[in-house]
Amino acid sequence: MLRLPARAIASIVALTVMLVLDAVAPAMAQTSPRLPISPSAFSDAQRKEIVEILRHALRTDPSILRDAIEAVRADAKRAESAASGAAIARNAEALTRMPGDPVAGNPSGDVTIVEFYDIRCPYCRRTLPTIAELLRTDPKLRIVYKDIPILGPGSVVAARAVLAAQRQGGYLRMREALMTGPGQIDADVVKAAAQRLGLDWERMQRDMADPAIQARLDANLKLASALEIEGTPAYVIGQQLHPGAMALADLRDMVALARKR
Repeated sequence: MLRLPARAIASIVALTVMLVLDAVAPAMAQTSPRLPISPSAFSDAQRKEIVEILRHALRTDPSILRDAIEAVRADAKRAESAASGAAIARNAEALTRMPGDPVAGNPSGDVTIVEFYDIRCPYCRRTLPTIAELLRTDPKLRIVYKDIPILGPGSVVAARAVLAAQRQGGYLRMREALMTGPGQIDADVVKAAAQRLGLDWERMQRDMADPAIQARLDANLKLASALEIEGTPAYVIGQQLHPGAMALADLRDMVALARKR
């Protein structure tokens, strides 16, 4: 069943009334030439007549209500897009030019994708081959990774681990190792991955406990909140925010649009 907030329902009713008035105004003008068309000027009797016309119109042509609902949805989508674009513009520096952020692809690329992700997120994991193919086929693309551990303690351990590995030049390798490994991640899983990759585990342990790494994660989470990101993955491409996993073709379309602008 379709459920809409009260404000949306009020908008739908208002739009429906306007649509009906548009349809009946010529006929009403013919029978009552002096009848004002402004709704605020209608008398009680006229309002009652309009309600009856509205009921009859909805019974005979339900598409009026459908069109009103679609208009409300389109308006809401435009408002959401505008608000999202404004938030992206306000946070442009933090999104794409934050010193120390992990970067893949071309560091000087003409388009930047900012990916908010959780290492344990199954949807993020499924997009690994998609992003790899996108990078392989687009040498002008730059990707910035924003770790946001939102799926529990294991995600926090994993996020700290990849940022600690970054200090040894191993962010991307550790990221791939953990995202292609078991979903349940703890210190033992991280240790095994670090040793396989030839990283200094003792140093990694110290770095994982560094408050500066937690501060970066907190900053990522704050940025995600400013953009009203509620889940992972989420992508910022140009001035657009896309929540949820994306197909390769859709990613390419958004990159092309950002490049054109």
